[in-house]
Amino acid sequence: MAVWLLTPPEAAPLAFDELDATERRRADAFRLPRDRTLYVAAHIALRRLLAGYLGTSARELEFARAACPRCGGPHGRPVLRDAGPGTPHFSLSHSRGAVLVGVARAPVGVDVERLPRPERVDVCRSALHPFEQRELDALPAPDQPARFARLWARKEAFLKGTGMGVGGWTSEVYLGEGGPGTPPRPDGWSVLDVPCGPGHAAAAAMRGPAPRTLTHRLPPEAVLVGGRIPDPGRVRPAGVRHVLDADHARGDPDARDALDAREEELS
Repeated sequence: MAVWLLTPPEAAPLAFDELDATERRRADAFRLPRDRTLYVAAHIALRRLLAGYLGTSARELEFARAACPRCGGPHGRPVLRDAGPGTPHFSLSHSRGAVLVGVARAPVGVDVERLPRPERVDVCRSALHPFEQRELDALPAPDQPARFARLWARKEAFLKGTGMGVGGWTSEVYLGEGGPGTPPRPDGWSVLDVPCGPGHAAAAAMRGPAPRTLTHRLPPEAVLVGGRIPDPGRVRPAGVRHVLDADHARGDPDARDALDAREEELS
């Protein structure tokens, strides 16, 4: 799995003509210029990244929706139309000032969240799993927005990866810190925290094991007219950590060290 982080350019000529008619209509519907710029930059980044993996033109890509796993309707995960064997899976997320793209060999979901205001946490905490709510309540009030954002990013990444999306079932899924007495996490999925700066929280989820995950920072000029997606091997890596189970970590020195590092980052 590869995860790509982008800070969109503030004011520059974006490659708007690479978007399809649906994307252009959605872009034009934004009232605020900054929201329109974020949406356009995110979709250009996705198109150029996928085109690079497939060896094609960004303009030639056509998107569709997989079947919803809950009802079978045509509103599941975004996919490439007429995708054949070996076509990469992908996911896109953007929040003010940040874009996150995930590309993998198996179904994948990513999410990036701007840290919420404390009052927003109070309103939305009921959407968390009851055990996640307990973990949140155990923290000092100033630390709760960052933890909430990280929990929600994990949750939304997983639900996007499955194709279910966010709905009334968010409180049924546990993706907290683990430990004695906590519920099991979703079976068959790898969930990872993606460091992305102090103002946001981000996560990625992939069906099956994700033993090697590369995280790259995409330069803002990559989405400009005439810009290019750089070779992944030449992009500065940014760290990524698995969401580890605390019980497993106790018996595994390497896992315990990674868990300690993750907890230090989250605190």
